[in-house]
Amino acid sequence: MSILNFIIESILTQAAITIGLIAFIGLLLQRKQFGEVMSGSFKTMLGFMVLSAGSAIIVSSLTYFGEIFTEAFGMQGIVPSIEAINGQAMNELGLGNQIALTFLAIFIFNILIARITRWKYIFLTGQAILWMATMTTIFGSAAGFSGITLILFGGLVGGIFAVAMPAIAQPIVRKITGSNDIALGHFCTVGYLFGAGVSKIVGKGSKSTEDIKFPKGLSFLSDTYLSVAFVMVPLYIITAAFAGADFASQLSGDTNFIVHAFLEAVQFVVGVYVLLSGVRLLLAEIVPAFRGIALKVVPNAKPALDCPVLFPYAPNAVTAGFVTTTIGTVIAMFILPMFGLAMILPGMLTNFFAGGTAGIFMNAVGGRRGVLIGGIAHGIFITLLPALLVPYFNDLGFINATATDVDTVTAGLLIQWLVDPIMNIFN
Repeated sequence: MSILNFIIESILTQAAITIGLIAFIGLLLQRKQFGEVMSGSFKTMLGFMVLSAGSAIIVSSLTYFGEIFTEAFGMQGIVPSIEAINGQAMNELGLGNQIALTFLAIFIFNILIARITRWKYIFLTGQAILWMATMTTIFGSAAGFSGITLILFGGLVGGIFAVAMPAIAQPIVRKITGSNDIALGHFCTVGYLFGAGVSKIVGKGSKSTEDIKFPKGLSFLSDTYLSVAFVMVPLYIITAAFAGADFASQLSGDTNFIVHAFLEAVQFVVGVYVLLSGVRLLLAEIVPAFRGIALKVVPNAKPALDCPVLFPYAPNAVTAGFVTTTIGTVIAMFILPMFGLAMILPGMLTNFFAGGTAGIFMNAVGGRRGVLIGGIAHGIFITLLPALLVPYFNDLGFINATATDVDTVTAGLLIQWLVDPIMNIFN
């Protein structure tokens, strides 16, 4: 068991190693020469780690922005955090082994389902699988499952989500990328599809965000990174000014708080640059390597990858989706308590990664108008679902807490609404 725990907790939870191993297996199955196998595996892992480094830079910048944003506008409420829930479940509820084994079970069920159905998707975003394992374990345990039954239940539910979400999203992903080589492996897909549905209704005939024609004097904004800076720099500086010198200076140290806000905004752009570089390197290696698995293990399989792999296809939509989703989450923060629900604070990390990806989806089916209106609807939607989960978490001992990633939230709600009543009948 200790060796199995080591493999699950120390290797398979490290997404870079996992995706490198998958590339290694894929190249071996193609009987590539040793040098090609090692080169392709290492470059795949390198590309993922460059992508992760870019994400880390963005996370650091957005963490700062989230703090000044909350202070600037006097916000108080619940900050969704699946990471905090995972920590409490493992450390206080003693569910660590069950979560780890459910993580492995989800991956196995994913491969089995992909093998025997026409949903040929292998979900490769390890961190997202860990969060799904956390949610299915917590709510499966609350429904009355235990031991191997709990692990198999969580593995089956998570495995279904791992193939169903990429499959449902694939028609739009295919439209975005212009090919069928990759799929989306990110457990925010329900939100993407909701936003895309709204966008399709309201955005008929609207031009793409990527077709924006700037006046000659603003032609520099056609550059992806400059256009991101054009939005983020004023946003950071204005928010820091509203937060006030006293508070913002606590975060800026010896640097003037306005200058610090400017540098954090530029750091955000640096993160985007690094992230997109990693995406290009990763895709150049993982798609050819994956053919080995597709040919031998799961015929016609497609790798379902994390959401940043879509960012290069519509960078303007990413920025627009982030901004409009943030507006939607702020609106929902004030509206939901009127209906007796918890006040959920906007999560800037979710707003950027989920909102940016939703922006790409919405732009693909509804253009600029779709992103504008659909993005606000998306922000409200991804705030509503975590708010619905708060009472159930309170009952389970997770006081004033809720989760992010609407697919994992959906899994928790479905278990609570469908499985729990059935289990009560038999108990």
